[in-house]
Amino acid sequence: MVLFAKFILILFGLFLIGVGFLMLLKPEIARGLLNKAASTTIINYTEIGLRMVPAIALIIYAAHSKYPMALSIIGWFMALTSVVLFLIPRQWHYNYSQKWTRMLKPLYFQIISPFSILLGALLIYSII
Repeated sequence: MVLFAKFILILFGLFLIGVGFLMLLKPEIARGLLNKAASTTIINYTEIGLRMVPAIALIIYAAHSKYPMALSIIGWFMALTSVVLFLIPRQWHYNYSQKWTRMLKPLYFQIISPFSILLGALLIYSII
């Protein structure tokens, strides 16, 4: 179980790095993906379900990492907020993503992209 959680977290770290480069190089595509968040029932629950996978992996692997407290807190935060997203009406989640889509211009995605890359790299570093 722990080894599988580690594998999931390495994939999640690579995902965050990839998203960071997407935001940097193709911010319009990243913004378009945000625009689709919670747009349909299938997208909403798939998105939340997929979010739960690394959240649970963070909780399981935290004790074996270089930063157990940080990974545990982040994992529990992701898991609990995912549960909240499961419980609230989908339209609320969709409206929230639409609000951020309007506010975040492509340049802003490029500005925040290094944080995603750094977070992914730090996650991988913390577990290897």
